[in-house]
This record gives sequence, C-alpha cells and structure tokens, in this order.
Amino acid sequence: MKPIALDAMGGDYAPQETVAGALLAAKEGIPVVLVGQTPAVKAELQQQGGDLPIVEAPEYIAMEDAATDVRKKRGASINVCMELVKKGEASAVVAMGHTGATLASALFNLGRIQGVERPTLLIEMPSEKGRVYLTDGGANVDCKPHWLVQFAVMATAYAEAQGVKNPSVGLLSIGEEEGKGNALTNETYPLLKTTPGVRFHGNVEGRDIFKGTTDIVVTDGYTGNVVLKLSEGEARTLLKWVREALTSSPLARLGGLLVRGALQGLRAKMDPAEYGAMPLLGVEGPVFIGHGSADARAVRNAIRKAKSVVEAGLVERVRASIAQLTPAES
Repeated sequence: MKPIALDAMGGDYAPQETVAGALLAAKEGIPVVLVGQTPAVKAELQQQGGDLPIVEAPEYIAMEDAATDVRKKRGASINVCMELVKKGEASAVVAMGHTGATLASALFNLGRIQGVERPTLLIEMPSEKGRVYLTDGGANVDCKPHWLVQFAVMATAYAEAQGVKNPSVGLLSIGEEEGKGNALTNETYPLLKTTPGVRFHGNVEGRDIFKGTTDIVVTDGYTGNVVLKLSEGEARTLLKWVREALTSSPLARLGGLLVRGALQGLRAKMDPAEYGAMPLLGVEGPVFIGHGSADARAVRNAIRKAKSVVEAGLVERVRASIAQLTPAES
C-alpha cells in the first residue's frame, strides 16, 4: 500500500510525539511519510535515531490558528498531506490536533463523496460489549434529519469495514420510545426506520452507549462532542479516584499491587490513546483526526487504524452505501 501521510507538525507535542509515533508504526511494517518543515522533522528523527521519508511543507496550522487559515496557508503541512492522497502518492491522512483545520483542508483539497451533504466525525468508545461507534463527534453542530440518516449509513459502512456484521443503529434521545426527544430526533426517527442498509434499533439513551445496546449511536455534532468530552473527563477522574483509593493506606497500597495487572487492562479500555484517532467519513480519501494532546502511542494507533481502513476499502464502501439512497432519503 501507499504510505500513510502523517502531519508531523500537528498537535501540542509535535514534532517529537508525531515522529515517535511514526517510528513505532514503521517498526510494525506500516509505511509512513512525514509531512512538515524538513529541518525540524529531520532533527527530531536524528534525535530519536530513526529514518523515515519526509515531504517538505513550509508552513503548518497551529492550534491557535483559525480553521479557515488552510486557505491562506496553501503550503501548510495538512494541505500537503491531503494533496499526497489526492495525487495517489499516499493512501490516507493522519493528523493530530486542529480538528476544524483538518476538516476544512479535507473538504478544500479532497472534496465530498458524491451525494454526501456533510462529512461526519466518528468516535470509537468502550462499551460492555466491546466498542461502540458514535457519530457525529463535532463536525456538524447543527444538523438536519437527512444528514443524520447519511451519518448512519456511513457509520454502518465503517463498522462493517471494521468487521462488525450487520451493525445496529440507535438514535440518541432522552427516551427509548418513539416520539421522545426534540424536533430533530422526532423527524429523523421515521427516516431511519425506512433507510435501506441500516438496521435501525430505535431510540437509545446516554446510558445505552456504554452498555453497548447498539453498535452505532447517531446524534448531532453538538451533542456528540459533549458526550465525547464528558466520557473522557469521567474516565480520567475515575482512574484518578482509583489511584487515590489504592494509595490511601499501607493496606490499600498492598491491595493495589495485587490488582495492578487488572487495573492496567481497565486503563487500556478507558484511555483515549488506545483509539488513536477519529475517521472523517464522507470525503474522497481516508482522513483521521486525533487529539491535540496525542502522545506517540496515540499516533501509532491512529496510523494502525488508517492502515486497516485503507485495506478494508472504506471510501469505496461509503461511496456505494450513499449511492443506494434515493434523493428523498439523502
């Protein structure tokens, strides 16, 4: 496969952590090309004792920049990454950091898949049954009912590409019964019931996300982003409380040693770094957006995910699924 194009300048700890993550992925046999300011990237590679191809990008989008700056800074590393995919010189883009800028760059350089009105960010979250996919994660704050239908269709294609057979879809609301919720959910519900290729479960509540009631949960980007930030904050707080409890006394510390292995497994389930990055569904190329605070492990996991999605032919799957919708459904 063509290499994964990694924006080496994106994120709070770039290029140190992005280069480190790329080297970890490369050790697993995943081809990666680093895109960024050559002197800075080359210096970091030398510091870490690695060697990866570099594509020069004279500019980059800082976390404090506006998303629209991707149009002003044509030589920004995220734009160069997108151009590599567009030219067929890279198979996917991985960027850690500025979500708005990455979304804008993807739309500007790659464009939407025909029929897709709004791309959507898909979040992978832990559940009692494994993992659940929630969309939209923040790309579309205000949504229309038929956009949510498209989100469900694209998320279904993604889940299938990840090996989930006949994934179920739930519509996030304040009650399980049909008719519960706001105008958006009430208008979306009957559309999802009749959407081909979508196995619609019905309404689900917030607690159903972690129960794994459905494989996919669909909502607007405002609600989805609140869910994401709330769950991440709660996970960190719970882990902090557990650490404090297990170090509160000599006896507790002894107990902590006995359960250390189990707690490490729990941390892995709850740690956002394990999920790597969020796929941006609906654009003409695989694009993954990670946290600005991503460390090397998160970068490596994002590159891993990009590789698996490319091999599963995600863009082709999404394109075929959207094409099956009638004009009224889309």
